[in-house]
Amino acid sequence: MPGPEVLLYGLPLAFLAGFIDAIAGGGGTITLPTLLFMGLTPAQAVATNKLLAIFGSGSATVQYWRKGHVERALVGRLIPLALVGSALGAFLVRFVDPAAFRTLVAVVILGVGALVLANKRFGLEDRYPGLTARTLALTLPGAFVVGVYDGFLGPGTGTFLMLLFALAGFNLVRASGNARTINFATNMGAFLFFLLGGQMVWWIGLPLGVANAAGAFVGARMAMLRGSGFVKVIYAVIVVVVAGRLLLG
Repeated sequence: MPGPEVLLYGLPLAFLAGFIDAIAGGGGTITLPTLLFMGLTPAQAVATNKLLAIFGSGSATVQYWRKGHVERALVGRLIPLALVGSALGAFLVRFVDPAAFRTLVAVVILGVGALVLANKRFGLEDRYPGLTARTLALTLPGAFVVGVYDGFLGPGTGTFLMLLFALAGFNLVRASGNARTINFATNMGAFLFFLLGGQMVWWIGLPLGVANAAGAFVGARMAMLRGSGFVKVIYAVIVVVVAGRLLLG
């Protein structure tokens, strides 16, 4: 078990992860390797990472929610599907080769990311589609599929959710608010599951969780202040990072 000195680098990295995750997702690509580097076992790192995640995603959700950047009626319909998908994804782990799946997802996210960058106006229009037939037709199955991915693999779930909402017609700030809200629900579901396993390292997870929440607070405020153009730049970077994380394992 590591000593308290690991918090000297763990706290700033958790803050950075929360900041990035609140804007474009992908915070887990920082926190999970950090926890492993600290000396935690894989099971402890995954469980403790979910403890961090509920702090960060919860903090970001509150900020977006308070400022009206969450389509509440839509998100309320999507959360149950995402949770069911997450449970199914966790079940499918034993039947599918994770390495092949990681490669496929990395190729998909790079391809989609390239399309997002190629379309200069994508995600920048200030549109609020709400509960239209088109929005529901895209986001209902999309939330389920992303939930399956979250339960099966996980890294970049928030980034995929952002893409889903941007494709549905939301600007990237509002897409981020919707994504963080659903991600908070799925993180809470996973947290309760891992809580039963007794693998969480609380003395590491709690202080890093507070730092992650602080970073998420700043990141969400920055995204809302700077707008969708700023979010798009961060999103482009995170797409590359998440894809690299998947390809390298």
